[in-house]
Amino acid sequence: MKKRVLFSLAPLALGLSLLASCSSGTPGSQSSETSEIDNLIQQAQTMSNDELFKKAIEESNGKTMYGVGNSSRGSTAATSFIEELQKIDPNYTGTIEWSQPKNNSIFTILNADINSATHTYSMTLIQDGSQIQSKMINTGNLINFIPKDFKDAAGVNVDANGAPLALQSLAKVFMYNNLDGKAYTNVWQFVGKDEKPLFMGVNSEPVGKNFLYMLTSETYSDQMKDAFDALPASEQAYFQPEVDAMEKEAASLGLTAPNAKYGLAWVKLWATQYNERTDDGPICNELVTTSAVGESGLLVYSKLRSVEESSSSSVSNVAVAAYDPNYVGPGGYAYKHYLQLVKTAPMPWTAMAFISYMTTSEDGFAAWGKDIGGWSANPGINKDHSNDGGEEFPVKNDKGQEFWLGSGNGSLVQEDPVYAAQVAPVLGDWIDMIVGSK
Repeated sequence: MKKRVLFSLAPLALGLSLLASCSSGTPGSQSSETSEIDNLIQQAQTMSNDELFKKAIEESNGKTMYGVGNSSRGSTAATSFIEELQKIDPNYTGTIEWSQPKNNSIFTILNADINSATHTYSMTLIQDGSQIQSKMINTGNLINFIPKDFKDAAGVNVDANGAPLALQSLAKVFMYNNLDGKAYTNVWQFVGKDEKPLFMGVNSEPVGKNFLYMLTSETYSDQMKDAFDALPASEQAYFQPEVDAMEKEAASLGLTAPNAKYGLAWVKLWATQYNERTDDGPICNELVTTSAVGESGLLVYSKLRSVEESSSSSVSNVAVAAYDPNYVGPGGYAYKHYLQLVKTAPMPWTAMAFISYMTTSEDGFAAWGKDIGGWSANPGINKDHSNDGGEEFPVKNDKGQEFWLGSGNGSLVQEDPVYAAQVAPVLGDWIDMIVGSK
């Protein structure tokens, strides 16, 4: 059942061609609905926030716009947005109803709404680049809109975050319990002999599967080879047979990157060895205990914020691998929340104004920006979390977007929806087979 919260403030490849056309975000095929909304987008992408907000007021005054998203924080942003519109027009009585589906059902819900005789949802905040590309963008069911004020903002990389439009990147990072003095200084050590890192199941949270797909791409398989080459000879000897075995496997899977076998070998070892948990919260709560000596995991960085300090649990008991200056290889992965218009949107102007508000305003991004490990695609509205832990808990001192999303050692693997969607049909089954045989 969908959980809905009403905010009434009355008193208060096809994919490749899409990515190439950042200015319109328009799929190759056109239906009457997409043609109409494309025309509106062409207009909206020349408008400032002030102009968009006025259009939203005209369209939605006295009405309700419906949005659906993977993040419940969209409801908080909705409250703030309505308040912003009321500053312009104190008589504005529009509302936003935001729902957060469970169990990865957002794709089913959106497609059902699009194909129904009447349409409910105008916009979505959605994750899982592979499925977004194959099920929603390639089909034209979701339409891209790039706000003018976002595109013009200092530091915005439209090529990286414009198609599909990203609200933010969130970090899942390698952590380990540090009470035995052991340090992980290379990404390959997490799949070493007898290692069983804690991780959410690859099919319970598909963004984790996208991470594994990306390790076989040219950029990240090159990084995995570089990390392999940095290992001591004895550790290279342990992994070499697996790397060699993956050369033919990579070819049979249709992987074309020159060093795909390195990424694929790491993926196989990870899929074979990881210790599955249902959620990142329990993973974090386990890692920080005094009884978790020798354990490691790959989990959302911001989970550290909710640790309750006690004699048996402390943030001080864990280290973030990438923060070690000697660390080599990716420090984890980043997944994105994307903002998209539904092609049958009943209130497209209000949806576009809300999208622009979230991507250009500190207040609009505040619901997400309050935590470590999450960064807006618009750097100018990020908060500084570099001293959140202070001297007592330095592991919570977030080194920020430039560190995590750059290209140096420890930076995060970032999903490319087009690549992930291309390899998912074959590589996804291959990973499932390995996980299922454990």
